[in-house]
Amino acid sequence: MTDSNKHDNEQTFSALADVIHRLRAPGGCPWDREQTHESLKPFIIEEAWELCDAIDGKNPGNICEELGDLLLQILLQAEIAEEKKNFDIKDVCNGIRNKLIHRHPHVFGDTNVSGSSEVVANWENIKRTEKKERTGHLSGVPDSFPALFMAHMLSRRASRVGFDWKSAREVREKVYEELKELEQAVSIGNTQDIENELGDLLFSIANYARHLDVEPEQALRKTCRKFRSRFESMEAELKAQGTELTDAGDELLDELWEKAKQKQF
Repeated sequence: MTDSNKHDNEQTFSALADVIHRLRAPGGCPWDREQTHESLKPFIIEEAWELCDAIDGKNPGNICEELGDLLLQILLQAEIAEEKKNFDIKDVCNGIRNKLIHRHPHVFGDTNVSGSSEVVANWENIKRTEKKERTGHLSGVPDSFPALFMAHMLSRRASRVGFDWKSAREVREKVYEELKELEQAVSIGNTQDIENELGDLLFSIANYARHLDVEPEQALRKTCRKFRSRFESMEAELKAQGTELTDAGDELLDELWEKAKQKQF
């Protein structure tokens, strides 16, 4: 990056930070001034997922826009913290800069690595020295993660210290085992046992996905999109025929569903 580009970037970032400061200042936007760290939490999650959706859509313009929306949330959080005299956006930037340098000794230091797997191992070892409050290998996985993603992360963390199945085939057998246990619970009819066994089955499936090198949250999200698209296509077909979805029989619904699958996927 040239000195000119660096200067332009700094000015652009500073101009955006000034806008956020104005929104929060006396006489600024009433809504923005009312926000707190806690009240903005849903927007952070929403903007992160919208960015992921834009990335999946592979539209650079949408990705750029959603990155801006997410950056807005970061700057708002930093502005609120500065008002409380806790930290400011410079502290945020310096903190992540120092962390990146510290966790990449193979780039900024004298450490040699053989490949990306060794980079990940070094990263985790360095992180443990930084996070003294974390008492175990799983303590850094937040409870606020979506459950399927949490299962993926917990099993991945455990696998890094050798607590794992040896092969995908073994995990697949575990999936079958958990499915049988769920069926037994269903046959008995105990609601709590059914919930427990269903959770075990989903956790095993997340493990199986990891062994297949598939991110289960992303896989399920794609399937949800596929289901929505096919269902909406079926609805549109019925509407064109002047028929309500609730009035269509099973045979017609099956026919339209198969038609939607062939047309779109």
